[in-house]
Amino acid sequence: MIGSGWDIDVNAKHDWKKMMEGATHFIRQLRWNAKTTLTLNAIKYYNSLATFVDPHTISLYNPKKNKTETVTAKYILVGTGGRPTYPDDVEGAKENAITSDDIFYLEKNPGKTLIVGASYIALETAGFLTGIGNDVTVLVRSILLRGFDQEVAGRIGEYMKSQGTKFINKSVPVSIKKLENGQKRVTYKNLDDGTTKEEDFDTVLFAIGRTANTSKLNLDKAGVKINPKNQKIITNERDETSTPHIFALGDVADGKPE
Repeated sequence: MIGSGWDIDVNAKHDWKKMMEGATHFIRQLRWNAKTTLTLNAIKYYNSLATFVDPHTISLYNPKKNKTETVTAKYILVGTGGRPTYPDDVEGAKENAITSDDIFYLEKNPGKTLIVGASYIALETAGFLTGIGNDVTVLVRSILLRGFDQEVAGRIGEYMKSQGTKFINKSVPVSIKKLENGQKRVTYKNLDDGTTKEEDFDTVLFAIGRTANTSKLNLDKAGVKINPKNQKIITNERDETSTPHIFALGDVADGKPE
């Protein structure tokens, strides 16, 4: 409990700093365990940025050492994952908002928070912030948890409301402006009648989807095709890409479970 920021006391209050310290320690431990497992299994680990030179050759650049080397392989697996997407049509989004990747790197409690999106990441974030006592609002464009059972999704939404999370439905953000007091003024539009409203928040967080980490891989040099809409790699039922000896798994693969 202490590692998640809660004191063990009947009048317990949440400590954001303690939670961040616990999360950072846990992440470092995961990384260390992963490196140790690789070493124990005689798997060579490169802490480098990879780009394709040709279908069998990878260039590895280590920015810390300013060193580049190349490796070759008969088979190659791409598992670079993805990063949260910022909208291109919301004024001030990149300058004045964060994404779900940033939430656990904030030095202080995000305070009154607007979460834009209705995915499981958006609802998970809204749920835990509400649980620690924050004022949380979720801005929903269409429906909760698209692609999931909608009866279950509806029950989740009702439960979250009963716990204090607020929802603004059928609406999208138009602009986010930073005020002199540090808050963000969000203008949002109702999609049914076109009316706009404003509200001020301490933090605005986008959880509207993820874009694959493929833009710097030079996939074209390996003949690997991507979906231009989300930059994800197109694979078949065997996880093969358009270049048969190159495979893709996880969030980077188009149309596959995340």
